[in-house]
Amino acid sequence: MSDLPSVLITGASSGIGAVYADRFARRGHDLVLVARDAARIETLAATLRAETGVSIEVLKADLTHGPDLEAVSSRLRQDDRIGVLVNNAGASVGGQFASQSGADLQKLVALNVSAVVELANAVAPRFAQAGRGAIVNIGSVVGLAPEFGLSAYGATKAFVLYLSQALAFELGPKGVYVQAVLPAGTRTEIWERSGADPAKLPPLMEVGDLVDAALVGFDRREPVTIPPLHDAAQWDAFQGARQAMLPGFAATVPADRYREQS
Repeated sequence: MSDLPSVLITGASSGIGAVYADRFARRGHDLVLVARDAARIETLAATLRAETGVSIEVLKADLTHGPDLEAVSSRLRQDDRIGVLVNNAGASVGGQFASQSGADLQKLVALNVSAVVELANAVAPRFAQAGRGAIVNIGSVVGLAPEFGLSAYGATKAFVLYLSQALAFELGPKGVYVQAVLPAGTRTEIWERSGADPAKLPPLMEVGDLVDAALVGFDRREPVTIPPLHDAAQWDAFQGARQAMLPGFAATVPADRYREQS
C-alpha cells in the first residue's frame, strides 16, 4: 500500500478525469475511480493497475441519482486513506437557454453544482480535522464569461469557482488545500454529448496538456489555475479590482448615483 494519499476522481472514465487518473497513478497514488460507464472505467483501471502497480477501486455511480451520490459521499466521509478529491464529473446542454428543457437543466445543476457541493461537504470535515487534504474542483473559463452565451452551464461553473475560493478561505487555515481549475475549450467528449456542432467548435486544448498544467498549479498550491491564460497579471488585476470593491459593500446608504436628481 502506498504511503501517499488515495485520490477519488469523479467522471473518471474519459476525458479530464481519465487523464487525472493516469497522472496520479503514475505519481504512485492509489485511486478510487467514479463513473457511470462501468465497462469503460474497469478497462482504464485494469490498464493503470498493470502499468503502475497502484491499487485502484472502481465505483459505478450516477451522481445525479441520490442513492449513488450518497454512496460516494459515504465513502469520502469514512475512508481515511482518501486524501484528495477531484470533483471532475460535469456536463453541458446544447442549444440556447430558451430552448433547453427544464429537465435537462435540472440534471445539469444536479451534476455540476449539487454533486460538487455534496462531495466537498462530505470530505471537508475529515480533512479539516486531520489538518491535511486537497479538494480539486474542475470549473471553466465560461464561468467568467457570460459573453460566451452558455448561460446555464456558465452559471454552474461560476458557482464552482466561488465555492472553491470560499472554501479556500475557510479550510486553508485548517491545512486543507482547495484548487479551482478553469479550462477553456478542451478536446473531450463533452462537446459530442452536448450535441455541439463540430464545425462551430472553438480551438481546443489537448486534455493531457490541460491536466499536466493543472497539476503544476496543484503542486504550487495555486488557489485558481487557468491553463489557457498566458498573462497571469490579468488574473491578478481582475482579483485586485474585485477586492478593491469589498470595503464599499459595507456602506449603509445607497451610492450617490442612485439618488434622485432634482
